[in-house]
Amino acid sequence: MSHVIEIDGLTFTYPKSAEPAVCGIDVTVETGEIFGFLGPSGAGKSTTQKILTGLLTGHGGRVSVWGKEPAAWKSEYYQRIGVSFELPNHYLKLTGRENLEFFASLYEGPTEDPMQLLERVGLAEAADTRVAKYSKGMQMRLVFVRALLHRPQLLFLDEPTSGLDPANARIVKDIITELRADGRTVFLTTHDMSTADQLCDRVAFVVDGRIAALASPTEHKLSRHRRQVTVTYRSGSALEHKDFPLDGLGDDAAFLALLREQHIESMHSQEASLDDVFIDVTGRGLK
Repeated sequence: MSHVIEIDGLTFTYPKSAEPAVCGIDVTVETGEIFGFLGPSGAGKSTTQKILTGLLTGHGGRVSVWGKEPAAWKSEYYQRIGVSFELPNHYLKLTGRENLEFFASLYEGPTEDPMQLLERVGLAEAADTRVAKYSKGMQMRLVFVRALLHRPQLLFLDEPTSGLDPANARIVKDIITELRADGRTVFLTTHDMSTADQLCDRVAFVVDGRIAALASPTEHKLSRHRRQVTVTYRSGSALEHKDFPLDGLGDDAAFLALLREQHIESMHSQEASLDDVFIDVTGRGLK
């Protein structure tokens, strides 16, 4: 089955709420895909994720994971999926190693070596320290590797790089990339456009309970880019910049003369960033 997740006309309204949190989402997620789900607070991201992980029922439309509604899988479902929450939820009086060993004991199949996971994310030296003494970044890394314990084929990752310094964020991103190479599927929710741009095969922009745009990061950026090249060159001790139309660039006499006669420092096409596209598509920022 190429589709791991299939969502058709998903709707959900919380009790006592006048407005639906989700109002007609249609999307499929393929095997081995890193799928980004981006939107501002209140856009419907968390509600959709809770439905997909079986924490919410009573939705309209159709949601299937591996061909069945999440609730229909019963407890077997949680043997097959991994979930990493944005807010860490550990047993604070236990050590990092003890937390992983306890959660590993809940799974029926083989599990990863807790110490190898801790070492991979730079927590080996803190393995026998109580989690209450961990910083937020350390707790985020611990909740991330906890989701990997039972070798799940589908992972739901909510802000996996939140609170991490660039070096540790890079480690987490590398592991996520390796999961895809191993054929696993990742449903990634994040506010970090850089993370989405680096990792995701496709990105859905979600606003007001609907998908406003869905494409690869490159397609998103090209859809709003300026067809222009900016050349930065050195003139004496000063840096100068000149813009040229991208269309017909190979026959542009001024551009070719600049390449021949000046010391070129850089050339950049003027593609939009994912932030630019999101604001343009949705009319708001990721806040």
